[in-house]
Amino acid sequence: MAAISTGILGDANLFNLKELPESSIRKDVYMLFVPGEEVVQSFTTVRDQVIFTNKRVIVVNVQGITGKKVSYFSYPYSKVQYYGIETAGILDIDSELILAFNDGNRLQFDFRAHVDIKLICANISECIL
Repeated sequence: MAAISTGILGDANLFNLKELPESSIRKDVYMLFVPGEEVVQSFTTVRDQVIFTNKRVIVVNVQGITGKKVSYFSYPYSKVQYYGIETAGILDIDSELILAFNDGNRLQFDFRAHVDIKLICANISECIL
C-alpha cells in the first residue's frame, strides 16, 4: 500500500504528536472549515499540527526555515475504510494511529506515550461508523 506523505511520520520522540490546546491552533486552519465543523482534538509536533474535527483530519505541515510555506492536507472520515492503533509499551514509548482510505492509501500518526489514543479512536468511530 502507498503511504500518504504528510510530514508527520517519524519515530523520534521529538517529532511525535503531543496534545495542543484549541486556542493554539493556527488561525488560518479555520478558513478550511465548513458550516457545522468543530474541533474535537488537536496535536502538534515542533511546528506541524494535526486537527481532528467532527468531519475530517486536517494536517498542517510548516515547511522551510522561516515557516512561511505551509501545506494543508484534508482527510475526510467519509473516505476512511478502516483504522488501527498500536498502544505504547515499555520499550516502545509512542503509540500509533493508522487510517486506511478507500483508494488504498494509508496515513500514520505517531503520538507521545501519554496521549489517550483510545479516545482519538472513539471520536473517529463516531464519525465513520
